[in-house]
Amino acid sequence: MDTPTSGAVFIDGIDTGKLSENGLAEIRRGKIGFIFQQFNLVHTLNALENVALPMFFAGVKRETRIKRADELLANIGLGDRMYHKPSELSGGQQQRVAIARALSNDPEVVIGDEPTGNVDTETGNAIMGILEGLNREGRTIIVVTHDAEIAAHAGRTKRMRDGRVLD
Repeated sequence: MDTPTSGAVFIDGIDTGKLSENGLAEIRRGKIGFIFQQFNLVHTLNALENVALPMFFAGVKRETRIKRADELLANIGLGDRMYHKPSELSGGQQQRVAIARALSNDPEVVIGDEPTGNVDTETGNAIMGILEGLNREGRTIIVVTHDAEIAAHAGRTKRMRDGRVLD
């Protein structure tokens, strides 16, 4: 999350443009979960450790981290793959680990940057199904995509061109 070059971004009434780097990190860690197109998993860690990692940085006790990571992986159908490293998982499985990691600190907002960009159509639809379920549970889901079929999953869409909102 960057400081805006113009305008203002408020999260829970806080002007993020006035926050220090530590303040911005605190907002990212506690309120926003990120899902990246390239997964950004730590290749030396297994799925469970990857999901638990953000909780480590948030100061969550080890026992709680492991229990929550286990639950998140089970909820997305990877309970039997939690001790596998990213290289032992398919692209779709890696993306589901990335989704579980994004949820590990129970964020209010989940931002997906082309979260289906590196998976096949069937897996992409399954990933969007997970995100739709999270939205029904009350989370705000923001997905950036160039794929009209993926955008069709959204309850509300905004189009951008050259950094400007068109509609």
